[in-house]
Amino acid sequence: MRILLVEDDALLGDGVRASLRQQGFQVDWVRDGEAAQRELRAQPYAAAVLDLGLPRLDGLDVLRHVRRAGVELPILVLTARDTIADRIQGLDIGADDYVVKPIDLHELGARLRALVRRAHGQPTERLEAQDVVLEPASRTVYRAGVPVPLSTREFDLLHVLMLNAGRVLSREVIEQHLYSWGQEVESNAVEVHVHRLRTKLGSDLIRTVRGVGYVLLPECSGETR
Repeated sequence: MRILLVEDDALLGDGVRASLRQQGFQVDWVRDGEAAQRELRAQPYAAAVLDLGLPRLDGLDVLRHVRRAGVELPILVLTARDTIADRIQGLDIGADDYVVKPIDLHELGARLRALVRRAHGQPTERLEAQDVVLEPASRTVYRAGVPVPLSTREFDLLHVLMLNAGRVLSREVIEQHLYSWGQEVESNAVEVHVHRLRTKLGSDLIRTVRGVGYVLLPECSGETR
């Protein structure tokens, strides 16, 4: 899943980005409040990690502005501001979680997965559709109880589709979820990954909606396309 990291400290930001990438996140990183506000309003991120002490525009102002603009993605505030009043203000303005530095970076990843899961109405970490089970934390997939090895892109695509089960996603939206800045995207990349997932997980799991995109079917329809 694609995450926006907003952190002006170069050393800390580099460490957070590296750890989240190791945990399977695609991470875009900006270092000031104006860039954060612009990206949050323009890109379909799964979630954001937001520092508060930012140049050009304070993190609380970023949070306030994007919520007023209708941006609904989960936002986790990660900051050195540790008073109760700071926490209350951040949560009241619109933060979904408020964490004081320092934090174990694997805990940060778990918190992000939980926020994304709840944002999609998923009560548990495990995602299920037909006979396929996906476990985001361990990045494992099972079909009928048997582990299925997937590439990084195949796993990420399946994760996005399962989070949005029953909803048609266009190729452009899928690409925006799978690739961070600077990553080259082949023109037929999504089609190739969908084909490989169908080969490994069954042809009736993902349906092509002609001229629109792809939809993952939570229940077997008995049709293949």
